[in-house]
Amino acid sequence: MNERGEHDEVDRIIEAWGTQRPDLDFSPLEVLSRVDRLSRHLDRARREAFRRSDIEPWEWDVLSALRRAGDPYQLSPKQLLQQTLVSSGTMTNRIDRLVGRRLVRRAADPSDGRSVLVTLTSDGRTRVDAAITRLVDAEAALLAALSRSDRDRLAVLLRKLSLSFDV
Repeated sequence: MNERGEHDEVDRIIEAWGTQRPDLDFSPLEVLSRVDRLSRHLDRARREAFRRSDIEPWEWDVLSALRRAGDPYQLSPKQLLQQTLVSSGTMTNRIDRLVGRRLVRRAADPSDGRSVLVTLTSDGRTRVDAAITRLVDAEAALLAALSRSDRDRLAVLLRKLSLSFDV
């Protein structure tokens, strides 16, 4: 319940469990059940932003990594693996499919003829730029109920929690 006495679905779930199992501390659910529910809203918003930009979520992972690399928007397959955390076979398949859609191209690495570089095409850049604009707008709408200072505080707390998993 918040300061205005409003209840959300998690409050109702915890209250029901509290009646059935008063011996348990349900405070972790107060946080993580909300994070889970918010994650589902975020996933839907992201999928819609990507759909409207005619890319799939997996394509977003690769295209956004290339876009963030800056001009000339290219990375080696190994660098893409490190940023997207998929297997080498999966990455090869993804690059092949993106080449087929003309969103990226492969070229020999001028500094190492045995290696290739994956480069974002102008169509790929147009799509990833449209997707990030739509994504930022959609995520801002999801956070509209929070003030800027609430968002900043929440970001600090979530970072602290996230870092505890990265050890």
